[in-house]
Amino acid sequence: MKVLVIHQVPDRKIGYRDCLDHESHDVTYVGYPSRMADLPADLRCRRIELDPGDELVAGIVKRVSAADGFEHVLALSEFGILEAHDVRRHLGLPGPAREQLELVRDKVRMKEVAAAAGIRHPRFAAAPSSGGTLPWSGRTVVKPRLGASSEGIEIHPSAAEAVAAAGHRPDLEFEEYVEGDILYADGLVDGGKVIGFSVSKYVNTPLQFIAGLPLGAAHVPADPHGDFVTRAVEAAKIQEGCFHLEFFSTPQGETVFLEIANRVGGAGVIGAHLGHTGVHLPAHEIAIRLGLPLPQPRPPSGKYHGWLVFPGHHLPAGGSASVGFPGHLRTHPCVDRVHTLAPGAPLPDHVTYQEWLVPLFVEASHRDPAALEQFLEDCARSVTVKAKGKL
Repeated sequence: MKVLVIHQVPDRKIGYRDCLDHESHDVTYVGYPSRMADLPADLRCRRIELDPGDELVAGIVKRVSAADGFEHVLALSEFGILEAHDVRRHLGLPGPAREQLELVRDKVRMKEVAAAAGIRHPRFAAAPSSGGTLPWSGRTVVKPRLGASSEGIEIHPSAAEAVAAAGHRPDLEFEEYVEGDILYADGLVDGGKVIGFSVSKYVNTPLQFIAGLPLGAAHVPADPHGDFVTRAVEAAKIQEGCFHLEFFSTPQGETVFLEIANRVGGAGVIGAHLGHTGVHLPAHEIAIRLGLPLPQPRPPSGKYHGWLVFPGHHLPAGGSASVGFPGHLRTHPCVDRVHTLAPGAPLPDHVTYQEWLVPLFVEASHRDPAALEQFLEDCARSVTVKAKGKL
């Protein structure tokens, strides 16, 4: 089998060698130099390096053609889903229509289909009315329609202030603010059917992470959310691969759709899901998309798993970090693994959740989900990460 991989998610996160037999299949990776550099030097594959100034699709179509004989195009990143569609068209390969893929990329379209399916969702709008108003007046979220990781999101005290701040940009979505906990479900779809998932509850929010606070999540029992997850996946017409579904649980006990993606979740999602269920999400996604037998799951741990990541992008550029991790938390029974930057290593200059790039990343688990959540919340309050100074 000849496979073209649009390489955007770090190999250290996916582990392509363990997900796909590179001896049995002819695998070609294409990507920018900074990403291609993380592929193992001894991995049997063809490598196509784009110029840093290339637009992704244009750079790829200049370098590959139908004559190469590719049978599949893999794109596991949020920012490669629509692009892979265009590459498949260039190569003459079948795949989902662009209109279908927009349901998992465009935040307006995904809420439109959620509404059509009768799924509770925030009120939203692609643009204000001709009179410059929205159908609500209170707190309002403004976000890029094709954004990810909460970058570019703003929360305004009122709809009027949100409209005034946004101007006339056509790439934004307006959304009514919803009060409540934010949860997410990660799982797999095969033939349009959900074949397994886990549910986690955020500790803090991705928007708070951008502002400099830690972000984490802890597994919660998945069964109460099964019907909602299935309906949301069906509404988005996801046919195969991973999904990452975010939703609110309000103080009134309502479950409210937030957004859905057709890709694996970031930060500590892969490791936590593997521990809790025994399923390695990228390996199963690749098998499903290529029509290969599913890997044998590992024995689940019997515990609920979680993670907590401390940012460094908000600290002075060029410096390093000093971490204050109280001893009673560092040696807590919940702790599975602690990742820290090497002494003197520079802080990241961009928003990242990768455990090898941030000042501190904690993997944790416990048989009691409440105990796990409490531990992560205690760490989020008590652990400190401060700038140490220029290198």
